[in-house]
Amino acid sequence: MTTLRTPGPTVGVVGGGQLGRMLAEAAAPLGVEVVVLDPTPDCPAALVARDQIVADFDDEAGIRELAARADVLTFEIELADQDVLERVSEDSGTPVHPDPATLETIHDKLVQKRELEAAGVPVPPFREVEGADDVRAAIDDYGAPVMLKARTGGYDGRGNVPVESKGEAEAALESVAGPAMVESFVEFEREVSVIAVEGEGEIATFPIGENVHVDEILRETIVPARSSDAVEERAREVAADVLEVMAGRGVYGIELFETSAGEILLNEIAPRPHNSGHWTIEGARSSQFEQHVRAVLGWPLAATDLRSPTVMTNLLGDVDDEREAELGDLDRILETRGGNLHWYGKRQARPLRKMGHVTVTGDIDADVEDLLETARDLEDAVTFRS
Repeated sequence: MTTLRTPGPTVGVVGGGQLGRMLAEAAAPLGVEVVVLDPTPDCPAALVARDQIVADFDDEAGIRELAARADVLTFEIELADQDVLERVSEDSGTPVHPDPATLETIHDKLVQKRELEAAGVPVPPFREVEGADDVRAAIDDYGAPVMLKARTGGYDGRGNVPVESKGEAEAALESVAGPAMVESFVEFEREVSVIAVEGEGEIATFPIGENVHVDEILRETIVPARSSDAVEERAREVAADVLEVMAGRGVYGIELFETSAGEILLNEIAPRPHNSGHWTIEGARSSQFEQHVRAVLGWPLAATDLRSPTVMTNLLGDVDDEREAELGDLDRILETRGGNLHWYGKRQARPLRKMGHVTVTGDIDADVEDLLETARDLEDAVTFRS
């Protein structure tokens, strides 16, 4: 085994949003420097990263500069271009993790579901959509409603349209505006996620989180999930099967449905740290961000045990239009035992934009219902000002 030393290597990150910011925060104690590439000058990660290259996510010249300054490349946004990353990696010798082939799979939800189904990963019934007749046929076969999804470009619920009846098929397709697929609508007991880590010859998973979505946007994550040990074990098994399909080291956010019968079905995968894993910063023995840094470098992974029950709630832009972002009335968060504020440094607040998050931790025997109530009270107390 290679002896590790610090100051250590440099990680180049395509994307400098809040995930890049938290990656840089986690890398610093390890002696690892981070350089980010992002088209927005003074992006959220710029304050804590070693440097920022201002360029688009698919800008080949910019990514070549990033590769020249880094020992390994990774990405915190799926808008990274897999072809450019692969070409730059081959020419420069700088590895990319996760592998660009994983991005190619993730970019198209239909390709993703086909590969996972072929590997035996449990997924809801789905089919390709070429026209409204395919949506109507899916309603005949699966029942109404069905979930119409854009195959590419959708995130945070964008591009997902429930279709309640055959008469809505044409309008739903127009709203997706591009290649689409349709899935059976899953009547789930709860949505859960596993933050899984592929290291160099080792795998780690964090305790499963229970996710609360409103309008397809994640609002809260509750850990431990209010589920059974059997469901948690099955979720870990499915996550391990998912990692067998993915290529390359790093953190994978694996979103799952738990049905009323206790069955686990895969929803979607993010080949990067995920919003539903933010709770790990305070709630686990290592964070998903530290794990991602370790994994892409091929370093040993850290422990993922639960440190304390934790609830995370997102701070979303509660504004009607775009405006300068200023967060006020933080007193209650800062005064609350176990309350933790994470502000992402975005300069503009927009409706439902993720501006930060709050976590509330408790003693090891704390009731998550009490933590959830506290987290909601703290989130309600925060205001955005212009």
